[in-house]
Amino acid sequence: MASLTVASPSRGKKPLTIDGDIKRILELLDFLRDKDDITVPREQMAQLKEVLESSFFCSVKEVYEHVYNTVDEEGSVSGKATATAKATIAAFAASEGQGHPRIVELEKTDEGFGFNVMGGSGQKCPIYISRVIPGGYSDRHGGIRRGDQLLSVNGVNLEEATHETAIDVLKATEGAVKLVVKYSPKILEEMEFRFEHTKSFRRGGRHSTRH
Repeated sequence: MASLTVASPSRGKKPLTIDGDIKRILELLDFLRDKDDITVPREQMAQLKEVLESSFFCSVKEVYEHVYNTVDEEGSVSGKATATAKATIAAFAASEGQGHPRIVELEKTDEGFGFNVMGGSGQKCPIYISRVIPGGYSDRHGGIRRGDQLLSVNGVNLEEATHETAIDVLKATEGAVKLVVKYSPKILEEMEFRFEHTKSFRRGGRHSTRH
């Protein structure tokens, strides 16, 4: 069987990437599985390979790659990778018991995205998809759900954004648009319940904007 080699950036070869790293791990697992003198149980190696090929792990990788491409971290490549890993872990830890962050790619059309958003830092709550317009683009696409918290749009973090900022960011997009969202319907329900009992709602000041 052919031996495995790891490209080293210090030798002028192609830098390591997360996709390349995972591919090498899978190749190594296959290599070790065929060896007769390996003490690690083959069942455990098979389980590890299953994890690395699972849809959940792929979702983690997608979020990591998205954060890595947008995180503002000066210094070495390893420093940026460490900061990205911490941010990714924090995102998943914060969403424990809720939906995990996921990436949804949409196309900005003449009809807009076909969803309403509400909330914002001014209302002391996150930006949420409050309604998916029946028959609209997002409804046909199927990737967006009512109850999704809008974390970022094309790398612009909206976790602490005002309602107005979120609207401006959405309006400024063109063509292919990448959203990072997480499904947290219970929080949206609590937020809507609170809005129902505020003066701003009674005066027609509720923020819910269509896109």
